[in-house]
Amino acid sequence: MKKSVLLLALTLTVSTVFAQKVDYKDGVISVDGTPVAKMIKQADKANLGMVSNYEIKNMNDELLIIAVYASEFPEDPMDNFSFYYKFSFTTLDKQGYFKVNKLGTEKAIAKLIGSAAIIKDGALDKDAVFNFISKKGKNPPAAGADYTTVNRNKSWPIDLKENNVIEQDGKVIGNWKDVTPKGSNVDYYEFSLPSGLIVAKANFINGNNAQTADVTTNKDNRKHTAQIPSPDKVSMLASSIDRNQKTLERLVKWLVAQQYL
Repeated sequence: MKKSVLLLALTLTVSTVFAQKVDYKDGVISVDGTPVAKMIKQADKANLGMVSNYEIKNMNDELLIIAVYASEFPEDPMDNFSFYYKFSFTTLDKQGYFKVNKLGTEKAIAKLIGSAAIIKDGALDKDAVFNFISKKGKNPPAAGADYTTVNRNKSWPIDLKENNVIEQDGKVIGNWKDVTPKGSNVDYYEFSLPSGLIVAKANFINGNNAQTADVTTNKDNRKHTAQIPSPDKVSMLASSIDRNQKTLERLVKWLVAQQYL
């Protein structure tokens, strides 16, 4: 009992130390009392002024993020209090979709950005933005998308070939793409069917020694923690296939076993 109480106290202490206080007042987002960004509200003429769009700039008025109402998401009859916004991270050429509260949308967006800690020293932090999209982002439904996998004998081994080709039973079943930002400590990949339709996005740390991966699957809009353990320690890998070939082999097997590839 004493151990449980001590553990709870320690957890609360750590949470308190690392928790950030986000405030939004007079168009300024502040984190722990320090102003980090400005929000400029703009009318969304495409939606007859029913919603607003926002520009998020640093304190030197340099544009970092554009947040616009995402009409790609249909209204959810089971949730009358939320809708979606598309964030375009202008200096990184990245986009993400996020659920926000209809009541107090402006403040909800400000809190979302501030709590994600994606703005550091007046600029977007690449790793923080990618992690923000991976953890909090949603995928818009792909109208008419066909996620049917390639018909083949799945008992055959899976091979990763050059030019980012994934084969099984002598058939091309998909492709992968390394989308890791330069200088990132986290590796990011996209996986697609031969048609080019992206079926999953994944990120992991520790390269070929990764034991888990965060995976988002588009077909069902789910987030997973894929268990991809390996007892072997890889110190260096010379591969013409991919710098993370060993981890990709385990990750692709997981995607096939889950019927996403």
